[in-house]
Amino acid sequence: MLERWDKICQNWVNHQLEHGSDDEVFSSGYLQGHFAVVLSHLEQQPQLDFPLLQAQMAQNLEQAKSELAPEDMALVSNAWQQLCEQLQPTT
Repeated sequence: MLERWDKICQNWVNHQLEHGSDDEVFSSGYLQGHFAVVLSHLEQQPQLDFPLLQAQMAQNLEQAKSELAPEDMALVSNAWQQLCEQLQPTT
């Protein structure tokens, strides 16, 4: 599961780098760093699922709020929603 999420994130970031605006490139790169930290923490969890990933990312981004101006955090939040659409399991 972690490898799948990591690959999806990398493909999404690569797409943003190739086709995104400056804001999209910034927010995807910033988000990728936080995503990597969360994935490394999730490696130690006995069971993984998408809601756990979402909760961990929400907590991580909440803790990072003071790192960015509100408008930049809004860009990152929008980027996270876009990435979630890619990561979400299809049923």
